[in-house]
Amino acid sequence: MIRNVLSIAGSDPSGGAGIQADLKAFSARGVFGMAALTALTAQNTTGVTGVHAVPPEFVAEQIAAVFADIRVDAVKIGMIANAEIASAVADALRPHLGIAIVLDPVMVAKGGAPLLPGDAVAALRDHLLPIATHLTPNLPEAAVLLGATEATDRDMMQVQAAALTALGPPAVLLKGGHLSGDDSPDVLVIEDDAFWFTGPRHATTNTHGTGCTLSAALAAELAKGLSDTDAVAAAKTYVAGAVAAADELSVGHGHGPTHHFHALWRDA
Repeated sequence: MIRNVLSIAGSDPSGGAGIQADLKAFSARGVFGMAALTALTAQNTTGVTGVHAVPPEFVAEQIAAVFADIRVDAVKIGMIANAEIASAVADALRPHLGIAIVLDPVMVAKGGAPLLPGDAVAALRDHLLPIATHLTPNLPEAAVLLGATEATDRDMMQVQAAALTALGPPAVLLKGGHLSGDDSPDVLVIEDDAFWFTGPRHATTNTHGTGCTLSAALAAELAKGLSDTDAVAAAKTYVAGAVAAADELSVGHGHGPTHHFHALWRDA
């Protein structure tokens, strides 16, 4: 049976991040993708020039329409735009708990533009973290959520991932891509257990949307019934391949997208 996965996130018209990246990742991982938009953005590979938030009640209406008609096997939450939308998304999903809900706390675009106002961080922490089953922050995002300094080594990463589980999500995948070094370590903390996933860094600037893509791939693997550790391993392997093949694309003049269909477009 083909699984159905819903992304709740913002739109990226350049196609590398947000809803567009999620739908590509869902398709590449063999699940049927659906989308409820929280915001429209004006952006490309060089940066974000505008954000137009969708009214919270209409975000909730999109989510309700999907659940009213379609079996949803997992949910991925990305950019929420503001505090009101965070609350609306939480209220819309609360009747449907029991499926995997992967929360990627999108706060800053690859080019540095803020995507989440300060007051919305508290709303994300108070409303969405308690209903999420999996949280996928990078090091700066984890620091903001905890009100702490950014982790600079693996020991700090593991401590902060464990601290984030205390805020609600039983599984936290803390991404260590901001650390210096030749590898890219991520740690998955579930209760008292920690599992490390490492991979080589690839010399490319085409990493736009990697966080969106990883969380979407994770939601897809969880929807298919994989265990937490197997789902993370599969998602990380997929994203590593997409980054390694990113230079095959020629998209934009800044941080280009990863190659979501690197395993499917070999003939091309």
